[in-house]
Amino acid sequence: MKKFILNLGFMALFFSLLAMPVDAATARKKAVYAKESVVKRAVAKRTPGAKRAVVKRPVVKGKSVRKRIVMKPVAPPKLSFGQIAGLHEIRDRLALKSSVAFVMDQDTKEVLISKNELAVLPIASITKLMTALLVSEARLPMYQMISITQDDVDTEKGSSSRLRVGTELSRGELLHLALMSSENRAAHALGRTYPGGLTHFVNLMNQKARIMGMTDTRFVEPTGLSSKNQSSARDLATLVNVAHADPLLRELSTSKEHEVDVGNRTLQYKNTNRLVKSPDWDIGLQKTGYISEAGQCLVMQAKVSGRKLIMVFLDSAGKLSRIADAERVKRWVENSSANTLRTSDFMHSRM
Repeated sequence: MKKFILNLGFMALFFSLLAMPVDAATARKKAVYAKESVVKRAVAKRTPGAKRAVVKRPVVKGKSVRKRIVMKPVAPPKLSFGQIAGLHEIRDRLALKSSVAFVMDQDTKEVLISKNELAVLPIASITKLMTALLVSEARLPMYQMISITQDDVDTEKGSSSRLRVGTELSRGELLHLALMSSENRAAHALGRTYPGGLTHFVNLMNQKARIMGMTDTRFVEPTGLSSKNQSSARDLATLVNVAHADPLLRELSTSKEHEVDVGNRTLQYKNTNRLVKSPDWDIGLQKTGYISEAGQCLVMQAKVSGRKLIMVFLDSAGKLSRIADAERVKRWVENSSANTLRTSDFMHSRM
């Protein structure tokens, strides 16, 4: 009987709690959260790719904190000149991702691949190949120390650099970093300290291009950060051919990595072209480049199936697609050479 009465007491207490009024502030808080949840799901469906930012309102005494969800649309990626011109619509037999491609036998001048090779586009840090060529041909003392100044800081794109203002390195070290790691401040300092100054150096860059027959090429500065540095794939093949004749440029551009001491720090740099580390490649000279207007760019001299080839890839869409295009061309040349060899063996066996 006592147990029965005790159970009745618990039941009465339970139903009395259910009947108690819910705190008004708690109810409002639950309603707000429920409403925001619905809004978040609805907006997310309408705005794909949008970023969510939570904006907190100030806490008011006696009131609950409310959070307002603000959807910030993501800006579309900046189109390259090649994309704007519709060059990516042009198809080729290897389905290359670069909108511009040019592959030529260095010895015979036979053109193996040609895709939009006369299109004049920004060339980004491929520019540094001309910068390095002029510095090397001038036979300037490579041991001479050069200071990085505020003039070398990128005001075109706002890119960063580990070479702080005030850093002192030899001309040889700057040339190494400019070619191997595409160091912008290093390249600018090389042009700035050239005898006659930066303006004279840029004039020499354009003069050298004309002498080499690069009629579609124009330079306005020595780094490639400006989209006004422009050329065609056919012109760049000429530049690669001439630069490959310089032993110093061959050595520095294909260096896998390099360390430099700056004050009490040691900076480690790596080659921007991962193919130089591959045992499957025999690269004699290379240079990469990228700015949004130019897309991903790559020029190389490499031996494939016993042939010395000059390869130019401009305005490649993805970060790794220029490398993939080079690999695709390499496999195609190797397969073509193998087929030619088999055909030749078959003809000899019939004779």
